[in-house]
Amino acid sequence: MPEEPTVGVRVPLPMLGPTAHPQAPRPQVPECYGDVCITCSDEAVPVTILELLEDDLARVDTGQTIEVVSVALVDAKIGDVILVHAKEAIAVVRD
Repeated sequence: MPEEPTVGVRVPLPMLGPTAHPQAPRPQVPECYGDVCITCSDEAVPVTILELLEDDLARVDTGQTIEVVSVALVDAKIGDVILVHAKEAIAVVRD
């Protein structure tokens, strides 16, 4: 007998716009500053691997800072240029 799909819990979301309560504070849109992340938009950033670490992580040079990102999804080595989005390597740049 097939299992019935599990239904997730519904969470009420704040109302925005003219129907929102006039005194209610409007939610703030998070902004990236300094060491928060290397990508703040829907694009991947090329970085160079400096060191491979444990747990499928790598220390990379972004051209501005040194950061640690996950390389679990790619087969990369020291010196490779990888494309990173949201601290996750998604591709190795090959010549």
